[in-house]
Amino acid sequence: MKLINFLKEFPKSHILLKRKFLILTSLFFVWLILYPFIPINVTESNATFKISHGTNLNQITDQLVETKLLNDSFRFKALTFVSGNQKKLKKGYYKLAKSTTPLQLLDILVNGKETLYSITFKEGETYSSMVLTLTKNPNIIKTLTNLNEKKILTKIGAKEDFIEGIFFPDTYYFHRNTTDVEILKNAYQVMQAKINFLWENRTSNLPYKNPYEALIIASIIEKEVGIKEEAAEIAGVFVNRLFKGMRLQSDPTVIYGMGEKFKGNIRRADLKKDNKFNTYTRKGIPPSPIALSSYNSLEAALNPATTENLYFVAKGNRRHKFSKTLKEHNKAVYKYQKKRKRK
Repeated sequence: MKLINFLKEFPKSHILLKRKFLILTSLFFVWLILYPFIPINVTESNATFKISHGTNLNQITDQLVETKLLNDSFRFKALTFVSGNQKKLKKGYYKLAKSTTPLQLLDILVNGKETLYSITFKEGETYSSMVLTLTKNPNIIKTLTNLNEKKILTKIGAKEDFIEGIFFPDTYYFHRNTTDVEILKNAYQVMQAKINFLWENRTSNLPYKNPYEALIIASIIEKEVGIKEEAAEIAGVFVNRLFKGMRLQSDPTVIYGMGEKFKGNIRRADLKKDNKFNTYTRKGIPPSPIALSSYNSLEAALNPATTENLYFVAKGNRRHKFSKTLKEHNKAVYKYQKKRKRK
């Protein structure tokens, strides 16, 4: 009797098991097939990670599971094997977006799309300020402390005698553990490309012997200019003064020559005290740039405005009053400088 009942119920239980098996199988394939397209567990704490040299697929997946980026290693390994990339994962420093999927993660690791860090050098900045910026960046290997200026110039392939102002101000992107010298070399090469291009396309009949002299004047323009639109006019004044054998008489050059002695206020005595950057006491172009020059200042130095002006004075609103004669200039100085100080 029991045997008969079992035989009657067997087909029903078999069908039920078959249904469960099909459901589980379907769920498994859904779990596996949809996996590449479902975002992984990227959080603020595990978004950045490092894959070391010589690490194999098992070690990489174990690391990703340990940091909870992946829930399991099986599916990522399966995805890697199916795509034929099991031996193509590259070492490096990586940072993932929150929406990263396993398929995107695999692409990042296969193509070595390492995280790029950035550093910014600003126009008007001096070399000492650049070094401070490099020193503060935790992703850069510091080597400058063991090198003098001459050795640094040699390492970056510079032909100039001075390191000041030969780098282009911009934001530079780099891989972690790039050396400070490599970043300086890149910034130097960018400046060379900019200044040489502008030199080849310069206005004819300029008082510069070479691109370096133009770079020096550009750096002075950079420190003088308040608004970009006036750069070419300021350049025109400097060009006129050089042609006439007049001193440039630029306060920023004096301030640069004073170095740490400058306390924020330039005095008449400072203008009279000679140093190699004092353009009140010395004629011609200073021996080196005094700061980083923007492209706008470089372009102005090599394509100055055609003007008869020989003087300019700050008006107090980032603009300047330009004058053709000393008499006009003295009136402007009284109006915008001396008279204002008396108020």
